[in-house]
Amino acid sequence: MLHLIVGLIFVYGFTCVKVVYGQTEKGERFLCTAVPIDQDTSCPVPVPSASLQEEELRNTVMQLRETILQQKETIVNQLGTIKELTSKLSRCESESEIFRKMNKDTMDDVPKDPNDTIDVLGKTMQGLKDRLENLEQMRANVSGASFPNELRNLLQHRLEDLENQLLKKVNELEEEKSQLYNETVAHRQRTDNTLNSLMNRISELEKGGAGFKSPENFKISLPLRTNYLFGQVKKSLPEMYAFTICMWLKSDSSPGIGTPFSYGVPGQANEIVLIEWGHNPIELLINDKVAQLPLSLSDGRWHHVCITWTTRDGLWEAYQDGQRLGSGENLAPWHPIKPGGVLILGQEQDVVGGRFDATQAFVGELSHFNIWDRVLRSTDIITMANCSSYMPGNVVSWTDSNIEVFGGASKGPLELCEDRLFDN
Repeated sequence: MLHLIVGLIFVYGFTCVKVVYGQTEKGERFLCTAVPIDQDTSCPVPVPSASLQEEELRNTVMQLRETILQQKETIVNQLGTIKELTSKLSRCESESEIFRKMNKDTMDDVPKDPNDTIDVLGKTMQGLKDRLENLEQMRANVSGASFPNELRNLLQHRLEDLENQLLKKVNELEEEKSQLYNETVAHRQRTDNTLNSLMNRISELEKGGAGFKSPENFKISLPLRTNYLFGQVKKSLPEMYAFTICMWLKSDSSPGIGTPFSYGVPGQANEIVLIEWGHNPIELLINDKVAQLPLSLSDGRWHHVCITWTTRDGLWEAYQDGQRLGSGENLAPWHPIKPGGVLILGQEQDVVGGRFDATQAFVGELSHFNIWDRVLRSTDIITMANCSSYMPGNVVSWTDSNIEVFGGASKGPLELCEDRLFDN
C-alpha cells in the first residue's frame, strides 16, 4: 500500500518541477520528475533541497515581518511627535493670543505709582523671556526631530514668528521700563531740588528774614553808630566804565547820616564811596576824587536816591525821590572802576574790607541797593522812585541771599511801596 503525501515545491529559475508522491511499505522513496512535453527529458534539472527552500522562505518572511514592524513603530513614533508638536504649536498660538489680550488688559491696569509700574513690567518681561526659552527649546526639538521636511519647515517658521513677536514686545517693554525709570528719577530730582530750595529759604528767613513776601522785600537796620554794625554784598563788581547806583534809605542821624556804602579795591579803599560826615555835605568819591551832591536825607523819612556816573568826561548826576537835583563833570574822568573789591553797606573802609571808623558809620535803615553797569534813563529812575516799577540791578541786585549782616545789624520786612510792588 502506498501512502501518498503530496508536496509541491516550486523552485524558481528551473523549468522542471519535482513531485514527491510518498514511499513504499518498505520505506523506499521514489521521485518523479515532470517536464514539459517539448523539452528534452535528458536535460539535467537541478533539484534543490526542499528543506533548504523552506528555510530560505521562512527567513525571508521573518525579515519582511521585522521590517514591517520597524516601519510601523517608526510611523507611530513620527505620528506621536507630529501630534505633540502640533499640540505645542497650538498652545503657543493660543498663549500668544492670550498674551496680546493680557498685555492690553495689563497696560490698562498699570499702577499709577511709577515704582509699581516698573515692578510689573519687570515681571512681565521675565515671563516673556521664559516663553522665549521654551520656544528656543521647541525649535531645537523641531530641528532634531525625524519627520517630513515640509512639516518641519512649517513648524520652524511659525516658531520663529512667535519668537520675533515676543522679542519685539520684550524690547518695547524694556524701553518703556527705562523711560519710566528715567522719568521717576527726574521727578525725584525735581522734588528734591524744590524741597532743598524751600529748606534754604526757610533757613534764611529763620536767620533774619521772617515775614518777607519776596526775596527783595526786606531792609537792613543799622541802629547804632559803631564800627562793627554793617552789611556786605556777597559779590564783587566787574570792571565798569559807567554805573547807576540806586537805593532807598531812611535816617535822622546828626551830624550827618554817615556812609550808606563804600567799595574798596586793592590799592584804593575809596574806589566808590557815598558819605555825609559831620557837617559836610553829602559827597561822592570815585578813585578818591570828590563831588559834592545837593541831597538832603536826614529827616527820618524814606528817600529814593540814585547816582549815575560815566568815565567819559567824568559826568555824574544825583537824583532824590525821582528828581535830578545835581549834575557835574570831571569826576575821575577816563578812570574805569576796578574789579575784585569789597562792597560794604553802612561803613567807610580805610583798608579793603575793614578798619572802620565809628564816626563815619551810617545810622538808619537801607533797602533796594542795586547797581547797573550803565547810566539809566531818568524815566526809569522816576518810575522806581514813585513805586510804579521795580528794576533789579544787572551787576548787584537786592536779594535776601545776596546780602549778609554783621555785628548786630538785622534784616526785617519792608513796608515801603508794599501795597503796589510786592502784592503782585
